[in-house]
Amino acid sequence: MKEFFKSLLASILGCSIVLGICFLIFFIVLAALSAKESYALKDNTVLALKLEGILSERVEEENPLLTMLNQNSEAQIGLDDIISSIKKAKENDKIKGIYINAGAFSASNASLKEIRDQLIDFKESGKFIVAYSDVYTQGCYYLSSVADKLIMNPEGHLDLHGLSASPTFYKGLLDKIGIEMQIFKVGTFKSAVEPFMLDKMSDANREQVSSYIGDMWSTITSEISASRNISVEKLNVITDSLALFKKSEVCVQDGLVDTLMYETGVREYLKTLLTGVEKAKDVRLASVKDMTTVSPENKSKSKDIIAVLYAEGSITDGSGTDGITSKRFVKELEKLKDNDKVKAVVFRVNSPGGSAYASEQIWKAVTDLKEKKPVVVSMGDYAASGGYYISCNASKIIAQPNTLTGSIGIFGMFPNVEGLTKKVGLTFDNVKTNGHADFGDMTRPMRNDEKAILQNYIERGYDLFLTRCSDGRGIAKNALDSIAQGRVWTGNQAVKIGLVDELGGIDKAIEEAAKLANLEDYSLNSFPKKRDFFESFLSDQKEELTTRAMKEYLGSDYQLFKTIKEIKEQDFIQARMPYDINIR
Repeated sequence: MKEFFKSLLASILGCSIVLGICFLIFFIVLAALSAKESYALKDNTVLALKLEGILSERVEEENPLLTMLNQNSEAQIGLDDIISSIKKAKENDKIKGIYINAGAFSASNASLKEIRDQLIDFKESGKFIVAYSDVYTQGCYYLSSVADKLIMNPEGHLDLHGLSASPTFYKGLLDKIGIEMQIFKVGTFKSAVEPFMLDKMSDANREQVSSYIGDMWSTITSEISASRNISVEKLNVITDSLALFKKSEVCVQDGLVDTLMYETGVREYLKTLLTGVEKAKDVRLASVKDMTTVSPENKSKSKDIIAVLYAEGSITDGSGTDGITSKRFVKELEKLKDNDKVKAVVFRVNSPGGSAYASEQIWKAVTDLKEKKPVVVSMGDYAASGGYYISCNASKIIAQPNTLTGSIGIFGMFPNVEGLTKKVGLTFDNVKTNGHADFGDMTRPMRNDEKAILQNYIERGYDLFLTRCSDGRGIAKNALDSIAQGRVWTGNQAVKIGLVDELGGIDKAIEEAAKLANLEDYSLNSFPKKRDFFESFLSDQKEELTTRAMKEYLGSDYQLFKTIKEIKEQDFIQARMPYDINIR
């Protein structure tokens, strides 16, 4: 028996060693397969800017295990990678031009302008830009209109339809199932609660939405007009005629595109723009992914750093990595404050807001950082409500003309499910020691004294929000209140009323940060640090798989589900833009 146990233990030990070695080999092979090799640029290369998938501020390293299981989410591309690739293409003599291949690309207007501005800067190098698409979506056409040559498939289409916003209203559904949303808010224009209390837009909300989408459309048409030499009036006439359904030849006649060509012919055309390239197959195309491994031509070696801190998504309490979590970003801001090599910080904010409490914590961390070094906010697609809260005390605020910002106001929502419980036959009873011991009980409507207490609490929160913005922007509170009230403004409008200092993209913000820090030479570092291979491999696959499955199942409704889940799990007082602000 003794010898048996010895043999058994030896076998178990041997199997464990073999399994350990196999796992180590598997891990090494996986790491080798996932390792990024530096792309070797050759002469007569063209940067291929494939506009496809979903645009985010930054994209993390894909989890290699999920990649092997074919469980990657819909293709995502980072705005930072696109901007960086265009800059490298401008500086590198081996790259002769850019080829934009526009497909199904999901991006908001401010991000599209960020890329468009970078392409305009690229053209100063004298290099060419060629754009092609089977079907130009409105956003891709706006971006591609800077090209020297716009090409469309002979059987293709070009979509110019204008902008519209169509919020979904849930009150009728909630009434049918017996759920009442008890609303507490401050701000005439604070429309995030309207879907739960109305069946259509309020007059105030209709006024603000009409104002900001009109201003956004004005920016789009004026810039297309300048690039294509077509008057804004003519562009609007074309738009009203639904260009999408017209023959492709009409797009050429109207000046929207230059020529019609199948995609197979585009390389033949690119060949003619390159010296010494005789065959179309010899045209070298470098993707954005390729360019991420190419070092910049004029990379600074300065020890003085300007840090770019990216904050994207809803603002919530906690320390997770999804969105803007208060503990995580307070920690990041504190590390930047204490890092003596960091001389200035660009805080890149792309957020519709979220928890009022979490916003206050991040505001405090930004304020503490500002006492030691300049902080310049660069606003992305959104920096509204809580997104503006965390931005308002920066040294300077830079926004794109089509950024949506402001929305200074807060609200709270509490469901009363008494109607639903009666429908299904549930009854409840209660025993309590104090008058408010059962506060928050969803099975009954709130009493008038509870409503008064909550409304007072919301108003105090709004007053604090106004105070933070008033102190940060140097605007008297009574004057600020008149432009606050939960109203959403474009960057164009926000500059005129003092909520934003200047218009521009992230490059402008970096320039301003350098000026404020008196830096002529500096290095750029991005934060939070992106996950490397090992961090990605060891991340929580269960959470990622669940998220991706929900996205696939819910489709466009996933964002609403995520927002409601965040509100349910986080602070019940919110500084947030409307949930369903789908501008298309």
